Amino acid sequence: MTVRTACPYCGVGCGVLARADRTGRATIAGDPEHPANFGRLCSKGAALGETLSLADRLLTPQIDGLRASWNAATRLIADRFGEAIAEHGPDSVAFYVSGQLLTEDYYVANKLMKGFIGSANIDTNSRLCMASSVAGHKRAFGADTVPGVYADLEDADMVVLVGSNLAWCHPVLHQRLAAAKTSRGTHVVCVDPRRTATAELGDQLLQLAPGSDVALFNGLLNRIHASGAIDGGYVGAHVDGLDAAVDAAGAMTPAEAARQTGISEVALTRFYDRWIQTEKVVTIYSQGVNQASSGTDKVNAILNCHLATGRIGRPGMGPFSVTGQPNAMGGREVGGLATMLAAHLDLDVPAHRDAVQSFWASPRIASRPGLKAVDLFRAAGDGEIRALWILSTNPAVSMPEADRVAEAIRACPFVVVSDITGTTDTARLADVLLPATAWGEKSGTVTNSERRISRQRPFLPGPGEARPDWQALADVGKAMGWADAFTWDGPAAVFREHAALSGVAGQLGRDFDISGLATLGDADYDALKPVQWPVTHDREGGRFFAGGGFLTGNGRARMLAVAPRALAEKIGADWPLRLNTGRVRDHWHTMTRTVKSSRLSQHMAEPYLEIHPADAARAGVLPADLATVESPEGAAVLRVLVSDRVPEGSVFAPMHWTSETSSNGRIDALVRAHTDPISGQPELKAQPVRVRQFPALWHGFAVSRGALRPRTDYWAVGSVQSGIRAELAGQVEPDCWERYARALFGLDAAPCISVIDQNAGSARVALGQAGGPAGVLFVSRGPVEVARAHVIAEIECGAAPDALLAGRPSADRPEAGAIVCSCHGVGVNTILAAVARGSTTLDAVGCATDAGTGCGSCRPEITALLASAEPRVAAE
Repeated sequence: MTVRTACPYCGVGCGVLARADRTGRATIAGDPEHPANFGRLCSKGAALGETLSLADRLLTPQIDGLRASWNAATRLIADRFGEAIAEHGPDSVAFYVSGQLLTEDYYVANKLMKGFIGSANIDTNSRLCMASSVAGHKRAFGADTVPGVYADLEDADMVVLVGSNLAWCHPVLHQRLAAAKTSRGTHVVCVDPRRTATAELGDQLLQLAPGSDVALFNGLLNRIHASGAIDGGYVGAHVDGLDAAVDAAGAMTPAEAARQTGISEVALTRFYDRWIQTEKVVTIYSQGVNQASSGTDKVNAILNCHLATGRIGRPGMGPFSVTGQPNAMGGREVGGLATMLAAHLDLDVPAHRDAVQSFWASPRIASRPGLKAVDLFRAAGDGEIRALWILSTNPAVSMPEADRVAEAIRACPFVVVSDITGTTDTARLADVLLPATAWGEKSGTVTNSERRISRQRPFLPGPGEARPDWQALADVGKAMGWADAFTWDGPAAVFREHAALSGVAGQLGRDFDISGLATLGDADYDALKPVQWPVTHDREGGRFFAGGGFLTGNGRARMLAVAPRALAEKIGADWPLRLNTGRVRDHWHTMTRTVKSSRLSQHMAEPYLEIHPADAARAGVLPADLATVESPEGAAVLRVLVSDRVPEGSVFAPMHWTSETSSNGRIDALVRAHTDPISGQPELKAQPVRVRQFPALWHGFAVSRGALRPRTDYWAVGSVQSGIRAELAGQVEPDCWERYARALFGLDAAPCISVIDQNAGSARVALGQAGGPAGVLFVSRGPVEVARAHVIAEIECGAAPDALLAGRPSADRPEAGAIVCSCHGVGVNTILAAVARGSTTLDAVGCATDAGTGCGSCRPEITALLASAEPRVAAE
């Protein structure tokens, strides 16, 4: 049976068709009827069926590392939380939750903490993602409202992407925008310090200095005012604060904006004038805006420009925040952040608190904001938090100051972790582990970036004793003495309560109102089609604010007087480079899911540092070297990628690798936790660092059909179809490479074939078992030069061990090169060969190689390869 469900990755919220087979795998396709993606999927979504293995699943509760019953675990959690509250008060306990929870999970957690425990100490990893957008929306609109819809991308004549690598982080939206550009000639501008894959779609790239977004958009506001482009009618009827905002931007002439942003005055003036002259403009922004110590001001600088021109809430125009996680929006709707109440109600408004407490019939209600993420873990480390429950997230990797966060979790007297696996950096620190159901097993709802609620439906049974998170939370609420408030018989009942509470909020004049869904029966809930809020008796979906109707006290929007602010830390002689962090195309967060897919590990197989050639030369590192990246907070060892796609003075590293997948790739351990004073969001893209060569004596590449136990100074592992691949390096050379290989693969007695050249410092060792090779190791003094995709394919198909030692295909089988297209396993050499034979367009390359014809996520990189292969003509 085919089940309609929703993708568990980014905030695009794609619909998925899933059909399970008898082996526990599933066939995955995009849902052509879902209005978020119309059948499109990205590389991660297309590979979801490959991530369902139970190999590392947590199947039973554990207490102190030993199997326990649910009753025992629930009783212990209730007792320890109750003891902490009795002795130290309700603010001595905390929940840290996740945008990967379903709305029903989020709702129960919020109700338990804020309404019954009586503290607002519940925060979420969305604090690292979208908190600045929340704060900016509330300052300008009076509520955390995204005004527009995805169709605005197709209706716009100009789309500005600010701090958003849409091609890699929200690929399906990128595909929709690319299709719109082809069909209507949409003008696309990319604003980013890096030249990302998204820039291949752009008509103009504005590579601004890190942190200078406010200067850029204050310059635009100044130009709007100077050009007479203020929409006086809209502002007069619906907006306050224009004069103060314009005065604050008054000094930001194109010349001054050019000085502060590092963009030429000519390029800025071109951008400003195009923006002003094009009515239908959408400004999409994401983590490059939000993850900053001035993130909220950046958001309001963008909103100011749209409010001043009345370009909001109408087709093809408006500011658009795209969220990073599948249910960041749903979490915001139920009050998942420490600064919010459910249903977009406010903690600091007594009438709102009274309404929620009355609806819940709760003994108390949180009366002030709780600890935001950074402060929450600092409080745990200082002994102020005595009991902590972490659900569906991995803060020992993803938080800034990750090493300190790990120590804080370790220091907390009682820690519960709910997750699908017990082998994350965070789970290993828990006193109690609770097995949660995973995607494919969970039932509930998620809300995407355009406010569209979709059902996430199960198509697999929950393994072992895994339970939904809402149920685990509800059971603890019952055990703490509040049985009547936590008696739901399924997620549909939780959703009905959530929807009914939103109706109370609607009566108080709030925007989030889905009371039209509050009477859904279980069958109707199961069949619920994607629906955009608000959903009331007289309205469903649509845009906000075209005719005003803001959620402020007087119903008018507020423009904010914002000024450029320096980054939290300066670079200098000791720390000369700025570290920018982010995602790669084919991996997700801390890889608990994507690492299981062999094809998702092909594109970027190890943690890396992207560095400008001039900075690489100064640091003494070469392409494919290993480098130590240091900050005052910590250090990481990463593979060097020399590229002019990052500006001189900046470096980029992805945030996905953990202690489970690399020796020292936890990049957020380097980042200090400087936060925005309003949103509490950390500055994750501007840490001063220095780079030096990692002095490896040898480098290795290994593939194993079974276990692989890397014990060396540097390692990074990923999946292959039937085993594990590893990149290795060491500062001390083993005495015997054959013995090292046996220990690496755990094969003491397997037949061995080797070619070792001690003088050259090279070794090739293959260990065989019945039916083919069990493992192969390649070693050299410098970075290993073998055809990795070929070696992996050969070991997977059971090639003879001696045939593997060449490390390359025969002359009649060209080497594919680094994988570009994960769907079809097409490498860069294959694509360039097709281009040389005359395939000079995306479609032609697709016809010749299949590259780009699957999910389409690789198309920006193919476009870049096509551009690099174009003949250069000297300027006359």
